[in-house]
Amino acid sequence: MMKKEFLNDLASEIVDACIDVHREMGPGLLESIYEYCLIKELHDRGIKAESQASLPLHYKGEILPKDFRADLMVEEEIIIELKTVDRILPVHEAQILSYMKLADKRLGFLMNFNVDLMKHGIRRFVNGF
Repeated sequence: MMKKEFLNDLASEIVDACIDVHREMGPGLLESIYEYCLIKELHDRGIKAESQASLPLHYKGEILPKDFRADLMVEEEIIIELKTVDRILPVHEAQILSYMKLADKRLGFLMNFNVDLMKHGIRRFVNGF
């Protein structure tokens, strides 16, 4: 299977997993609750997901003494940033785009669980996809 097909299939599983977690837990809880539940849901589906994945900062060939943490790294390919906010702001979008650039990943999701229907809280981001 081509990498693009793999990423699209994985993305569909991630979206489905988020919908299941939201359906089970409802909106408006702490971000960390959704993080733990989503890790469990992905693992139950046989998908590797790392919580609080470290993203080092590289500059001119050097690693600087600062790293960033993405909420989830799925199959070492897709970054997920979780939110529980009234609305997504440009700073949230800048965060996921920054993490994708730091990690050199082609696909990322910003998932806001503070919505009535999860499909309204899903934003997909691409980087050279």
